[in-house]
Amino acid sequence: MGYGLIRIEGKKASLLGMDVLKLSKFKDHYERLQQIHCRVQNLIREHKPTSFAIEAPFYGKNVQSMLKLGRAQGVAIAAAIQEGLAVTEYSPKKVKQSVTGNGNADKEQVWQMLQRTLNIPERPDYLDATDALAVAVCHFYQESNPLVGITGSKGWEKFLQQHPERIVR
Repeated sequence: MGYGLIRIEGKKASLLGMDVLKLSKFKDHYERLQQIHCRVQNLIREHKPTSFAIEAPFYGKNVQSMLKLGRAQGVAIAAAIQEGLAVTEYSPKKVKQSVTGNGNADKEQVWQMLQRTLNIPERPDYLDATDALAVAVCHFYQESNPLVGITGSKGWEKFLQQHPERIVR
């Protein structure tokens, strides 16, 4: 399981940290879930984030794998909620679209865009960490975009009233 943390200063994001939680040494699935919960809780307590974003479950062919992934995501979400954070989920396609401009980008393309965007000097050992970092960057883009949530003419009218400097005559 990967995780990524970014720092927001003004309108700029920078890398705070990314890594993976290696769970293969734990044979018991419930022990793995406990490790996920504890690690997420510790990361939240250490870094004091203001929000928590996670990749929504995707649909695969292996039902058992999907169930295990869903449980792991649920435990991570529960840890965030327990620490008082609002949770936002993004589909894998939305994350890729936000970071690369292509909803069908592969892991390598996502990594390369993150490397350029956040000035990351070296590639991590595991691309699960960059996938998690991509979710954080996607969330930053969605939260900092003044057009998110604006639909229809009423939304645009409100946006233009709030931002008259954006009107070009």
